[in-house]
Amino acid sequence: MPLPDYRREGCFPGESGNLPVHTVNSFSRGQENEYKPTTRFVLMKNKCLLTVFLALCSAGIAFAQITLKGKVTDEKGRPVPGAYVRLENTTIGCAADEKGAFALRHIPDGQYTVRASSLNYEPAAQKINGSRDDLHFRLKESYINLNQVVVSGTGTHHRLKDSPVAVDVISGADIKRAATPTFEETMTMLNPSVSFFTNGAGTNMTLNGLTDKYILVLENGKRMAGDMSGGIDLGRIDMSRVKRIEVVKGAASALYGSDAIGGVINIITDESKAKIDVASDTRYSRNNRFIESVDAGVNAGRFGSFTSYQRQQADGWQLNPMTLDKKGNLVETDKEASTAFYSNSVNQRFTYDATKRLSLYARGSYFNTENDRPVTEYKYNIAHENITYGAGAKYLLGNSAYIDADFYGNHFSSSNEYIQKSGQFVPGESELRKRLRYYNASVKGVFRAGRYNKLTAGLEYVNEHQKNIEDFYDGDKNMYTAAFLAQDEIKIEKLQVVAGFRYIYHKTFKNRFTPNVSAMYPVGNFNFRASYASGFRTPTLQQLYGVNESSQYVTINNVNLKPEKSNYFSLGAEYVYSRFMASVSVYHNTVSDMIAYTVLEEPGKDRLGLQQYDNIQKARIKGFDISFNGYLGSGFSVGGGYNFADARDVHSGERLDKSLKHAASVTGNWMHAWNRYRLNVNVNGRIQGVRYSHSYGDAPKFQLWNLNTTHTITGLGNFILEPGAGVENLFNYKDDRPWNSNYATLTPGRTFYIRLSVRFKQ
Repeated sequence: MPLPDYRREGCFPGESGNLPVHTVNSFSRGQENEYKPTTRFVLMKNKCLLTVFLALCSAGIAFAQITLKGKVTDEKGRPVPGAYVRLENTTIGCAADEKGAFALRHIPDGQYTVRASSLNYEPAAQKINGSRDDLHFRLKESYINLNQVVVSGTGTHHRLKDSPVAVDVISGADIKRAATPTFEETMTMLNPSVSFFTNGAGTNMTLNGLTDKYILVLENGKRMAGDMSGGIDLGRIDMSRVKRIEVVKGAASALYGSDAIGGVINIITDESKAKIDVASDTRYSRNNRFIESVDAGVNAGRFGSFTSYQRQQADGWQLNPMTLDKKGNLVETDKEASTAFYSNSVNQRFTYDATKRLSLYARGSYFNTENDRPVTEYKYNIAHENITYGAGAKYLLGNSAYIDADFYGNHFSSSNEYIQKSGQFVPGESELRKRLRYYNASVKGVFRAGRYNKLTAGLEYVNEHQKNIEDFYDGDKNMYTAAFLAQDEIKIEKLQVVAGFRYIYHKTFKNRFTPNVSAMYPVGNFNFRASYASGFRTPTLQQLYGVNESSQYVTINNVNLKPEKSNYFSLGAEYVYSRFMASVSVYHNTVSDMIAYTVLEEPGKDRLGLQQYDNIQKARIKGFDISFNGYLGSGFSVGGGYNFADARDVHSGERLDKSLKHAASVTGNWMHAWNRYRLNVNVNGRIQGVRYSHSYGDAPKFQLWNLNTTHTITGLGNFILEPGAGVENLFNYKDDRPWNSNYATLTPGRTFYIRLSVRFKQ
């Protein structure tokens, strides 16, 4: 019997009279093919219904959104422009405008905690459930900035006052008041634990008696790689972008791996949350020293873009036109204590908040610098180039838990740029000296484990390549490290304990294990802290495989080198009361298997000496730190610190080369506002003792004092003008010993500067 034609009768699948689906599926192959168009209608109609259903659901979700509006003021009702307002445990946040107003839109419906925070104010929070247009946060002024969030001590976010690991913080406001244009000047004037020394070989840094090969420098938690006279080129740090600098003293290898024996310096850069934020900062001073910084930030919904450019340049200067020849006689020279140079730095970062919990980023930077040495004294200038790139993702799990993944690459190269004919090279030609490649991939998770524990676990892979045209016998060399990190943050009542370890597998040195533990306990207005950390540092590729020639020695490699190891202990107490804070800490650090030079042959009349890298030293560093900050009222505040470090070779009893025993910093500030004009006057000083050196002779003690004024003009719509002027080295100190001495400082003497900052914010 023929089957009825349902199409002709107007009955479509899914309507009354429709053939049941199971009946259609029971057709023979021939019958099924005959009615294939009808079956397609069944599928098409179901797809249409599904599409309509999803559209209705999407519309429902779109309508299930809330908006939050309000303002942020101080206790007197004055707006707090730039205050950051965010929803806890989400990626949602924005900055208040110049009137303190903010608006958060297109928020998925739900219950949230809204938090408002700003530098120099106590944070405030409110719980909400649904849309609000009347939120008002009144922030209480904080005279002692202990509510600053820090990450370097534990790898997770803590308020400074609640961090179990002691962290020194230099805030962006501190840097702005001190008007220090470079990283070196900022650390010199504001942190007595850090010092710098410069001679003919370049500029290096020390922290608590150990040189920069034992100090890990990070930018936003990522290692700054490179090699310039044994250290990284700190000139590539654009201080106009710095939000704060965190300093963790002592070993931190459990968190950060190799090189963190002396300490960690983490430079945190700023990312404006305003819709549009464009700023220009120009500074000019003696010796045609010019610094221009331009920053631009855009936040459009979920997308953010942050761009910066900085140009630095200066003429060179001499501190003394004489130098000592090989016979010890004074002779004239054109060599400069501070060499003329230029540098360019470009940074770009993109962010995307894919959901309220998932955020993505991609970033890159380019830096180049070249000095301009006297052609009468040198055959070539030295140029450096550095390229970084990276990307990552962070997923918030709620309740301060998250997972993040990152990849980071750093390419560094150094070359000779010839200004005289030398061998096969003629002026204008370039020769590659060194090329470094550094790659880092990591994944980390932070989880709440019950009421008292916060667990951190992570994996990291690091690969390093180095090629030195002149030094290596057989070209490229590389080494890799795979690591596992585990940490538990325990909080029981007032007691906080952080305990963790890092297990690594190194290509050359195989298995290593480094633990650490820190604890903090508050009693009244006091916080007491104690820490132990084990550290290690693997030999560099240069030390393992390189051959280097200097003016006196040929230095050869040693493939049998062992990693350097350390044990660091510290005890500290902190007192906080209203407008005053003081702290003291004592520390003891031992470093074994330290790598130094073993002299195999002394230099002769017509030949160079011969030396080799070897594990020949054991060091002991003990000392203490004191710091204080106080608000005196009427706009006056004072602060300062003192560092004592006795760093010695255990075997010989001699002080470690380039170590500094005494250093202090002092700062005084006065701020007052008249309607739309605010004046800030700042005085800061560095008082430093003799710095020891068995290679170049001791550097003498000195004092440097700076006077800075900043004039902030508001009420110009979205614009803020900030001219400034000041005097560096008020008392005209100058270390005018012959060239290539172990200079105390390179200052040319009293220096006047002017600067102008212009900012547009919407």
